[in-house]
Amino acid sequence: YRPDGPRVHRLEAKGGVDAYEVMVEIIEAPVTLLICGGGHIGLSLATIAEHVGFSVAVMDDREMYANAERFPMADHVICGDFVEELRRFLIDPNTYIVCVSRGHKQDEESLREVAASEAAYVGMIGSVRRVSTVLTHLAKEGVSREALDRVHTPIGFDIGAETPEEIAVSIMAEIIMVRRGGSGKQMREGRPPIKAGAAHP
Repeated sequence: YRPDGPRVHRLEAKGGVDAYEVMVEIIEAPVTLLICGGGHIGLSLATIAEHVGFSVAVMDDREMYANAERFPMADHVICGDFVEELRRFLIDPNTYIVCVSRGHKQDEESLREVAASEAAYVGMIGSVRRVSTVLTHLAKEGVSREALDRVHTPIGFDIGAETPEEIAVSIMAEIIMVRRGGSGKQMREGRPPIKAGAAHP
């Protein structure tokens, strides 16, 4: 991924007439979005994530939702038990994880495995009531408060999203904010005030 493209710098040897041109290419470390859940939201997330430069990995325990035909944009499609597959998956500081599976049980199992991981971002979908229940369960099981506090849940930004596609946009916006160090504020908030012009006759 090249955010600015290659740059050419001209270097001149001190005290001489020779000059050299050096091309410097800025390359970011690859980042992975691991989507736990191959349903409608997972599909939309994979589509957007691939478009904005993420390497996409999709995981589901149902073959009809975890296959290459459904996710042609993904670099990895994994079908298997969430707990077992998450324990095999290499998670590092360049991994972003979203838990958007079909139900409360599957998301809780996934979150239990990744909450204390090195991932740059861990998010789980759900209503305020549902996610509070999951976090309470995990806290009682001994998952550290520090690990649970870093989980983004309910996930995404409040943009009034209703469709799976809109929900995926709100989630990806939050992920990009975390990755790039954004504030999450509307850009217009930093706009200087409009100055009134001279009164018309």
